[in-house]
Amino acid sequence: MKRKIMDQKKGSEIMRAIEELSVMVEVRSATLVPVAEHGHVDDHARDRDAAFINHEAAHIPTRPFLSLCSLILQVLDKIGPTMAVLRQDIHQNIRRLEVKHESDPSTYSNMVEILKMEATEGIARNVTSSSRAVVWLTRSLDFTVALFQNLLRDPGKNMKQAVEESYNLTLKPWHRWISSAASKVALMLVPDNETFFSSLMAKDENYDNLKVEIETFLSLLVPYLEQIHSILRFYHLDKLKSN
Repeated sequence: MKRKIMDQKKGSEIMRAIEELSVMVEVRSATLVPVAEHGHVDDHARDRDAAFINHEAAHIPTRPFLSLCSLILQVLDKIGPTMAVLRQDIHQNIRRLEVKHESDPSTYSNMVEILKMEATEGIARNVTSSSRAVVWLTRSLDFTVALFQNLLRDPGKNMKQAVEESYNLTLKPWHRWISSAASKVALMLVPDNETFFSSLMAKDENYDNLKVEIETFLSLLVPYLEQIHSILRFYHLDKLKSN
């Protein structure tokens, strides 16, 4: 199925995102170990981190992660100027992590090493930290997942409603008042469903094929985001709010 999809739409944002995720998933499989090997974990944490991640040995490849986030930027562009503020934040956070990675490509090829280093130095929660960039990029991916799930669940749902519900679920809890207020105004510029879906389709592609692509994308990204959130909780970064 995956090979068929790629043959249908080489070079599209969603297909390239699937390719980046495939690389990340291959690395991820090597970091899953029984939680029992790392001491006592309460029942709530065990359920929450069901993937049994070895946080100390976890590996999130930096370059593929940043490439994925860059592709998400292109998808958000198709929603129009509504996503301008979020797009700017994503771009700045990508650049911040690129600079960190370029400072020591060997060490920081694993994004977890960035989190570990900043946690050790006590700077992870600083306004300009790379850890904060990881948090917000992860939440932007959460928004993308929620939006696609929303639209696949109910293709006839009003696009503005789908965007607003997805924003409320994934980003609003962490934004301060100014960010939330700005997003409310921006919702007035959301395109209709047909325009959005059409912008994601390749030439001569139909909705059914696009739906399969999006489902494949989500099947890879959702479990991967669960791992990242588990790592962010491990480093006490999961509750960070905007400045």
